[in-house]
Amino acid sequence: MSNLRNFDLNLLLAFDVLMQERNVTRAAERMFVTQSAMSHTLHRLRQQLDDPLLVKTPGGMQPTDRAVALVAPVRGLLLEMERLLEPPQAFDPASSQRRFTIAATDYMEFLLLPALSRLIEQAAPGVDIHIKRTESVFPVTQLENGSLDVVLGFSSVLEPPTQLCCEHLFVDMMACVVREEHPKIRDAPSLNEYLAAAHMLISRTGSQVGLIDAKLAELGLERRINLIVPHFLSAPLIVAETDMILSLPYRLAAQFRKLVALNILPVPLNLPNYDLAMIWHPLREKDPAHCWLREQIMTIGRGIASNAIVL
Repeated sequence: MSNLRNFDLNLLLAFDVLMQERNVTRAAERMFVTQSAMSHTLHRLRQQLDDPLLVKTPGGMQPTDRAVALVAPVRGLLLEMERLLEPPQAFDPASSQRRFTIAATDYMEFLLLPALSRLIEQAAPGVDIHIKRTESVFPVTQLENGSLDVVLGFSSVLEPPTQLCCEHLFVDMMACVVREEHPKIRDAPSLNEYLAAAHMLISRTGSQVGLIDAKLAELGLERRINLIVPHFLSAPLIVAETDMILSLPYRLAAQFRKLVALNILPVPLNLPNYDLAMIWHPLREKDPAHCWLREQIMTIGRGIASNAIVL
């Protein structure tokens, strides 16, 4: 290793050209340097390899036995270096057998996964998608070691570290839903009507405090949560059969309304919009397969963003 440390690897390319040409002038022309510079390079090669390498004879410059023995290994090494330095091959989704792992909430699954699955089924039938739940601690290590490809969710909730790559997908805002035949709430509820209603909460962790409850607490107010469920799946069916009110992101409410008869109404609180984002590690920034996956997700995100929020 000490010999390698002391050897100027840039000389190997010059050696390869000199052995092909066996002429300093022609080698200099191919290397786009002066004859003097190539002569100096040959001198350095002789010093570092402790061998004359090229010797003048009546028939021209001839390689020494040491030089001849090095020709094939050096050529092979240079070809391997060229291969290593070539740009990565383009990703071919039609023939790929790649598996992507995505961390996402129920919300992002509900909105993105049907379109993403349809797209992959059509364009990349050999590609597999594995969805994992997002955790309370942001999965930096999993993104770094490649066990996760991307994380999808509300950027304000995820709070990804600044060293990671983050792409905006679309925005959403809080709304509430009630059954179409609700006896008391037909139009946008006042704050008093909202607080007087029986509420349902979707909480994966079982916590009785959601984003709305935190806002109400700032105002010194509180709502009664009659039912807490851990999943989105049952929520629209329950609301459609009861007089409870469910507060949730508008775009999810719009999907629920396609399943059952619900009215979507504004929440009578001044709440910020939510930015939906995709996060990945810069180690995968230029990977062709990873770029393809991100582009598919961004395309779906742009389609969701094109649907206006109307309350």
